[in-house]
Amino acid sequence: MAVILIAAAFLLNFQSENVPNTVMYAVGAWSLFYSLFTKYKLGLIKIIPIKIHFMLDTVSGIFLATSPWLLGFSDKVFLPHLALGLIIIGAAIITSIKPKWHHSTNLKLRNREPLK
Repeated sequence: MAVILIAAAFLLNFQSENVPNTVMYAVGAWSLFYSLFTKYKLGLIKIIPIKIHFMLDTVSGIFLATSPWLLGFSDKVFLPHLALGLIIIGAAIITSIKPKWHHSTNLKLRNREPLK
């Protein structure tokens, strides 16, 4: 999501206002920063639990979605910020943090013969 936000700020380039671009770049950079510290495949320094990552995503999405009104540029542009903020919130809510496959703790299943 961080890359999408940074790309959106670059591609949409709200020329009439500097604040909308700055908000997108800032939220994108913040998302990239904490993603690099998250305990998951793409994290470089794995110190932030994934649950905290999703909480940060949710807070970032809420801020992005409401930033046009909080920062006073809603009369110029609001739809990209609102849409991307809601997408971030939705993704954080529906993303599963449970592994799809894990080793069985059931000894009967673990010690069974493989299927032929």
